[in-house]
Amino acid sequence: MAKGTTEKIKKKAMGVMAALVFVGFGAAAVSLFHWQILQGEELSAKAMEQSLRSTTLPAMRGTIYDATGTKVLAQSASVWTVVLEPAYLAHDESLRRTVAAGLAPILELDEAELYELTGDAGSYYTIVKRKVETDVRDKINSFLETNKIDNGVRLIDDYKRYYPYGTVAANVLGFTGSDNQGLEGLESYYESELSGSAGRLVAAKNGFGTDMPFEYEQVVNAEDGYDLVLTIDETVQSILEKYLAEGIEKFKVKNGAVAVMMDVDTGGILGLAVQPTYDPNDYQTILDKNLLAQIEALPEGEERDEAERLAQNTQWRNKAVSDTYYPGSVYKMCVGSMGLEEGLITEDSQFTCTGSIKMDGVDDPIHCWKHAGHGTTTFREGLCNSCNPWFMHIGELLTVPTFCKYRDAFGFTSKTGIDLPGESGSIYHDEEDMLPIDLAIESFGQNFSITPIQMITACAAVANGGYLVRPHVVDRVVDSRGNIVKSADTSYRRQVVSDKTSATIADIMKQNAAAGTARGGYVSGYRICGKTGTSEKVAKHNEDLREDPNAQMTYIASYCGFAPAEDPKYALLVFFDEPDGDENGGFTGGNAVAGPIFSAMMQELLPYLGVEVEYGEDEHDQRDMVTPTVVGMSITEAQAVLEEHGLKYSIVGDEENWENQVIEQIPESGSAVPKGGTVVLYTSGYGMDEALVEVPDFSREDLVNASYIAYVNGLQITVNGSRDEGTVVMMQAIPAGEKVKKGTVITLTFAENLDTEAYVHIGE
Repeated sequence: MAKGTTEKIKKKAMGVMAALVFVGFGAAAVSLFHWQILQGEELSAKAMEQSLRSTTLPAMRGTIYDATGTKVLAQSASVWTVVLEPAYLAHDESLRRTVAAGLAPILELDEAELYELTGDAGSYYTIVKRKVETDVRDKINSFLETNKIDNGVRLIDDYKRYYPYGTVAANVLGFTGSDNQGLEGLESYYESELSGSAGRLVAAKNGFGTDMPFEYEQVVNAEDGYDLVLTIDETVQSILEKYLAEGIEKFKVKNGAVAVMMDVDTGGILGLAVQPTYDPNDYQTILDKNLLAQIEALPEGEERDEAERLAQNTQWRNKAVSDTYYPGSVYKMCVGSMGLEEGLITEDSQFTCTGSIKMDGVDDPIHCWKHAGHGTTTFREGLCNSCNPWFMHIGELLTVPTFCKYRDAFGFTSKTGIDLPGESGSIYHDEEDMLPIDLAIESFGQNFSITPIQMITACAAVANGGYLVRPHVVDRVVDSRGNIVKSADTSYRRQVVSDKTSATIADIMKQNAAAGTARGGYVSGYRICGKTGTSEKVAKHNEDLREDPNAQMTYIASYCGFAPAEDPKYALLVFFDEPDGDENGGFTGGNAVAGPIFSAMMQELLPYLGVEVEYGEDEHDQRDMVTPTVVGMSITEAQAVLEEHGLKYSIVGDEENWENQVIEQIPESGSAVPKGGTVVLYTSGYGMDEALVEVPDFSREDLVNASYIAYVNGLQITVNGSRDEGTVVMMQAIPAGEKVKKGTVITLTFAENLDTEAYVHIGE
């Protein structure tokens, strides 16, 4: 072959080779660019995901304290997650059997299923059971130690939420789910503050996707959540709940109840009690008897299951924040303030109530609760009489624009912003749509709906000089070292009325509680300012009539007030939704139903809160005395001491020898005894049969009969509420049938049952 031809072939081959090399390397370069540059981050993440297993380590939720900062209302305690490491067990049949047989009864699991889990040789992390308690953990550790099992079973730290006081403040606190996330109440509202930051357990996997042993793990510690210190005082809360439950039972209330106590200067909620309620430790169990009865009346199946879900949601619902209601006559404290502030009336202004008012365009007249009318009265008397036409007159003087201006200013047309979830908005007539009839009816608290938290906030403004506060239940958020992370805003939102107007309304409400239609809430010595409300559930009644032409009107009985009158500190709203007059003897009005409960609450709460007793001149003859100490004295010495204090005595036991020593006295030293009452002296030799008596039922008795019944049973009474003619016992501090010692003093709360049946589709 010619030399030239050989050279040409060689050059051609070199060119082809160079082209192949260029194309090959070019393709590789393009591929590398695509996978490393364009897809590199995504592939790297996938590789990391395939080679690592990440497990969330829960943070400890913050603790919730009451206002004292010492009582724990909600806290997280250590529990454990039981984890199997099958890779250490799978190749040892005997060990698998031992682990399955040992753990199954401790964890209450099926032994066969547990045995199957131990056979997965590719896993070092299989969750068996979550949130096991300390006693279960100890049994597992004992089992592992006894059988010398070092690998194969692990216990991972976790947390479980506990509520030490059970149902106390349940509707405020809420609860957490199985994943420790807040689902209701403060647990939900303050989720970000309470939850903290979860940690991570990162473990390696080998090339076959199998978990690597624990020495290849890395732990990123969790950061615990912040603590909450509430404005809620556990003692106040418990007292509210105690009497609210008593009122529900006594007055056969069908649709729940609310009691809210507020610091009128700061807006801090000292107690917020709601019925129905629940135990957040077992939040799915229904506690309310009415709700249970509704469920049990249904046959098994979907309808019953749906009713149970509805009942659960009902008991979790915070009725004070999430439900609206007609405020009724308690609203008159606000309307009266509007008229005074505008200078349209004074406390001495006069108006004549004939019992009803006929409005243009409306067929039926609007009645006063007293159908005969109150005649010509001053505004002071009109408020104390709770006269509907008087307040319709004020509404007419105000006119729609001015009425709506103050309605907005008192906060009735906007949410309060309270730090609880699910706050409802109010339902009312807009200014441009409000007719004269609407203005007239709204002027005495009917045909518009607000939340209880709006009403107590407006009441605080009436009490504190006219300033609208910001209601709140959390005072501060703190870290684990006690440093304040966040504090509640206690500044005023605005001034609604002047200090002068506030003081005038307070003085009239003080008279109302002492001698007006609010006497049921009176507490001797504590200068209560009060206003009743008995609102008709008109919308519900109209719905009921469609199904039953004979359906009866249902009511909301409420009492709203504050104390002490000369320098108000604490406001309290109590209301009962649908007291059953047919079942409780005909009591559906605010004075008779809510008033005595308000009185009982205040009588116990005000001394606890440090409000000093200050008796008026007319109260001195009725006031109780402090029982002197005579235990340890001879009968002769005790007699002299008691006579010096103007008290009588009786002796139980050996009364022949007057030198015998008094070993016990009833009432006890330092407790209350009626003025001129009796102290029973117990001496040696007395028997329990002669010492104990059964408490009679004082219900519906007037003062004369109640005093006689107490006397013949060897007991004494002290009177709370009104002593006026026509009042009867609505509550007794010690239940009928209970055994007590002779001489025991029983507090009876008296109230008058105003004629609620006189209402004609428009409230008290």
